[in-house]
Amino acid sequence: MIQSGKARKQRLFRYTAPMHAKQHFAHAHIDKALRTKLNIKKRAIQISKGDTVKVMAGGKRGTTGKVTRVNLRTGRLYLDSLMKKNARGKEFGVSISVNNVYITDLNLSDKVRAAKLKVAVVPQQKAAAPKAEKTEKIEEKKQVVEATAQVKE
Repeated sequence: MIQSGKARKQRLFRYTAPMHAKQHFAHAHIDKALRTKLNIKKRAIQISKGDTVKVMAGGKRGTTGKVTRVNLRTGRLYLDSLMKKNARGKEFGVSISVNNVYITDLNLSDKVRAAKLKVAVVPQQKAAAPKAEKTEKIEEKKQVVEATAQVKE
Protein backbone atom coordinates (compact mmCIF):
# COMPACT_ATOMS: atom_id res chain seq x y z
CA MET A 1 0.00 0.00 0.00
CA ILE A 2 2.51 2.62 1.11
CA GLN A 3 5.29 2.77 -1.45
CA SER A 4 7.58 5.33 0.14
CA GLY A 5 9.74 5.12 3.24
CA LYS A 6 9.41 8.86 3.86
CA ALA A 7 7.32 9.70 6.92
CA ARG A 8 5.83 12.74 5.20
CA LYS A 9 4.48 10.66 2.31
CA GLN A 10 3.20 7.97 4.67
CA ARG A 11 1.24 10.56 6.68
CA LEU A 12 -0.12 12.01 3.44
CA PHE A 13 -1.23 8.55 2.29
CA ARG A 14 -3.05 7.86 5.56
CA TYR A 15 -4.75 11.26 5.45
CA THR A 16 -5.86 11.09 1.80
CA ALA A 17 -6.55 7.34 1.63
CA PRO A 18 -9.94 6.19 0.31
CA MET A 19 -12.43 4.76 2.81
CA HIS A 20 -11.85 1.14 1.80
CA ALA A 21 -8.17 1.62 2.66
CA LYS A 22 -8.91 3.50 5.91
CA GLN A 23 -10.97 0.50 6.98
CA HIS A 24 -7.72 -1.45 7.33
CA PHE A 25 -6.33 1.20 9.69
CA ALA A 26 -9.16 0.54 12.20
CA HIS A 27 -7.79 -2.79 13.44
CA ALA A 28 -6.86 -3.53 17.05
CA HIS A 29 -5.22 -6.41 18.88
CA ILE A 30 -7.38 -9.11 20.44
CA ASP A 31 -6.93 -10.26 24.03
CA LYS A 32 -4.89 -13.51 24.13
CA ALA A 33 -7.47 -15.32 26.27
CA LEU A 34 -10.26 -14.39 23.84
CA ARG A 35 -8.13 -15.45 20.89
CA THR A 36 -7.52 -18.91 22.34
CA LYS A 37 -11.15 -19.26 23.49
CA LEU A 38 -12.56 -18.50 20.01
CA ASN A 39 -9.63 -20.15 18.21
CA ILE A 40 -8.84 -17.04 16.14
CA LYS A 41 -5.54 -17.12 14.26
CA LYS A 42 -5.30 -13.38 13.58
CA ARG A 43 -3.64 -11.11 16.11
CA ALA A 44 -5.69 -8.04 15.20
CA ILE A 45 -9.13 -7.54 13.68
CA GLN A 46 -11.32 -4.60 12.75
CA ILE A 47 -13.11 -2.87 15.60
CA SER A 48 -16.88 -2.89 15.31
CA LYS A 49 -19.76 -1.28 17.16
CA GLY A 50 -20.66 -3.43 20.17
CA ASP A 51 -17.15 -4.74 20.86
CA THR A 52 -15.78 -4.37 24.38
CA VAL A 53 -12.35 -2.73 24.46
CA LYS A 54 -9.77 -1.65 27.01
CA VAL A 55 -7.84 1.62 26.70
CA MET A 56 -4.10 0.99 26.86
CA ALA A 57 -2.62 4.46 26.40
CA GLY A 58 -3.41 8.07 27.23
CA GLY A 59 -5.18 9.76 30.09
CA LYS A 60 -8.05 7.27 30.11
CA ARG A 61 -5.72 4.26 30.39
CA GLY A 62 -7.31 1.19 31.99
CA THR A 63 -10.88 2.18 31.11
CA THR A 64 -13.04 -0.54 29.58
CA GLY A 65 -16.32 -0.09 27.75
CA LYS A 66 -18.47 -0.99 24.78
CA VAL A 67 -17.85 0.72 21.47
CA THR A 68 -20.81 2.94 20.58
CA ARG A 69 -19.41 4.38 17.35
CA VAL A 70 -16.38 3.98 15.09
CA ASN A 71 -15.32 6.84 12.82
CA LEU A 72 -13.19 5.39 10.01
CA ARG A 73 -12.57 8.82 8.49
CA THR A 74 -10.68 10.02 11.57
CA GLY A 75 -9.60 6.62 12.95
CA ARG A 76 -11.28 7.21 16.30
CA LEU A 77 -13.91 5.42 18.36
CA TYR A 78 -16.34 6.28 21.14
CA LEU A 79 -17.03 4.24 24.30
CA ASP A 80 -20.18 4.19 26.41
CA SER A 81 -18.10 4.56 29.58
CA LEU A 82 -16.24 7.71 28.43
CA MET A 83 -18.50 10.73 28.63
CA LYS A 84 -17.88 14.39 29.29
CA LYS A 85 -20.24 17.24 30.16
CA ASN A 86 -20.39 20.55 28.36
CA ALA A 87 -21.11 23.89 30.01
CA ARG A 88 -24.88 23.30 29.87
CA GLY A 89 -24.58 19.86 31.46
CA LYS A 90 -25.29 17.82 28.32
CA GLU A 91 -23.17 14.66 28.05
CA PHE A 92 -21.18 13.82 24.94
CA GLY A 93 -18.75 11.08 24.01
CA VAL A 94 -14.98 11.42 24.14
CA SER A 95 -13.11 9.98 21.17
CA ILE A 96 -10.12 7.68 21.48
CA SER A 97 -7.69 6.63 18.79
CA VAL A 98 -8.16 3.09 17.50
CA ASN A 99 -4.44 2.52 18.03
CA ASN A 100 -4.73 2.98 21.80
CA VAL A 101 -7.13 0.11 22.57
CA TYR A 102 -7.29 -3.66 22.48
CA ILE A 103 -10.37 -5.87 22.13
CA THR A 104 -11.45 -7.84 25.21
CA ASP A 105 -14.81 -9.13 23.89
CA LEU A 106 -16.25 -9.39 20.38
CA ASN A 107 -19.71 -8.55 19.09
CA LEU A 108 -20.52 -11.69 17.09
CA SER A 109 -24.18 -10.95 16.31
CA ASP A 110 -23.18 -10.12 12.72
CA LYS A 111 -23.21 -13.33 10.63
CA VAL A 112 -20.72 -12.01 8.06
CA ARG A 113 -18.19 -11.03 10.73
CA ALA A 114 -18.57 -14.38 12.51
CA ALA A 115 -18.10 -16.22 9.22
CA LYS A 116 -14.92 -14.25 8.48
CA LEU A 117 -13.52 -15.19 11.87
CA LYS A 118 -14.89 -18.75 11.56
CA VAL A 119 -16.70 -18.45 14.89
CA ALA A 120 -20.23 -19.56 15.76
CA VAL A 121 -22.82 -16.75 15.74
CA VAL A 122 -24.15 -15.67 19.12
CA PRO A 123 -27.75 -14.44 18.70
CA GLN A 124 -28.69 -11.36 20.69
CA GLN A 125 -31.66 -11.63 23.02
CA LYS A 126 -34.49 -9.30 22.06
CA ALA A 127 -36.57 -7.64 24.73
CA ALA A 128 -40.13 -8.95 25.02
CA ALA A 129 -41.57 -5.67 26.31
CA PRO A 130 -41.48 -3.73 22.99
CA LYS A 131 -43.47 -6.49 21.25
CA ALA A 132 -46.14 -6.34 23.94
CA GLU A 133 -46.32 -2.56 23.55
CA LYS A 134 -46.68 -2.87 19.78
CA THR A 135 -49.51 -5.38 20.06
CA GLU A 136 -51.29 -3.12 22.57
CA LYS A 137 -50.97 -0.15 20.21
CA ILE A 138 -52.29 -2.21 17.29
CA GLU A 139 -55.29 -3.34 19.35
CA GLU A 140 -55.99 0.28 20.39
CA LYS A 141 -55.91 1.39 16.74
CA LYS A 142 -58.31 -1.42 15.80
CA GLN A 143 -60.72 -0.32 18.53
CA VAL A 144 -60.55 3.30 17.32
CA VAL A 145 -61.22 2.21 13.73
CA GLU A 146 -64.17 0.04 14.84
CA ALA A 147 -65.58 2.90 16.93
CA THR A 148 -65.38 5.36 14.04
CA ALA A 149 -67.01 2.81 11.70
CA GLN A 150 -69.91 2.38 14.16
CA VAL A 151 -70.37 6.16 14.45
CA LYS A 152 -70.57 6.52 10.63
CA GLU A 153 -73.27 3.83 10.44
